[in-house]
Amino acid sequence: MIRFSIVTITYNAEKVLERTLNSVLHQTYEGVEHLIVDGASKDNTLLMAERYKEQNDTSENGHKVIILSEPDHGIYDAMNKGLTQASGDYIVFLNAGDCLPDAHTLEEIVHQSRLNQYPENELPGVLYGNTNIVDNEGRFLHPRRLQPPAKLTWKSFRHGMLVCHQAFYARTDIAKNTQYDTRYRFSADVDWCIRVMRESERMGLTLCNTKMVVANYTEEGATTQHHSESLKERFHVMRRHYGLLTTLAMHAWFFIRAFLK
Repeated sequence: MIRFSIVTITYNAEKVLERTLNSVLHQTYEGVEHLIVDGASKDNTLLMAERYKEQNDTSENGHKVIILSEPDHGIYDAMNKGLTQASGDYIVFLNAGDCLPDAHTLEEIVHQSRLNQYPENELPGVLYGNTNIVDNEGRFLHPRRLQPPAKLTWKSFRHGMLVCHQAFYARTDIAKNTQYDTRYRFSADVDWCIRVMRESERMGLTLCNTKMVVANYTEEGATTQHHSESLKERFHVMRRHYGLLTTLAMHAWFFIRAFLK
């Protein structure tokens, strides 16, 4: 059975954590490991996580839940801790406030991607899909503006982050060897996704489009709150991977596209 490691990063997240936990708790798919990496929260986040773990531990079909709570050096440092602990075939980062769309999401990902037909060493390097944007109450707002292409490559992100981080399931063996670059405060996820895709291509692995909504993303994340700083970092990430001229040309197009709207 294909196993998924879901990593949830938390810090003082009691107001939004419940819907994230419930969305994983109610997954009909059995092969789930849920790692909650907490930054030593001062509210009831850890208590909620412990109660959630107890629910799973005492349920006949409960998932494996691991909780780590200690100070960290930012969200990407915490994500690297999750990478180190993960043992599933695929890893996805579903942060506090984000959730899986319905109880059958993981089951459908396995079905749509036909994962059980692959030899273990030929599993796709990445599984990806669409994202819906929700508000702070978890209510649907609209589909994410940037949509994933039918065929994704590492060069696709020249046009922006076409696949949301929460909709990007990376093969864990690749992800463990491609940790987040903590020099970036807001855009290490973009850099990480590109590097995972590049390594997948080097290994001759496919990137599989599930052709379904695989994540609900809460609009008010850290990147949204620090939009200007995030854009500057993304420019440096794109320059690093695609070169200065390509990055300048694509940013000129982003500006023109925004003006035409």
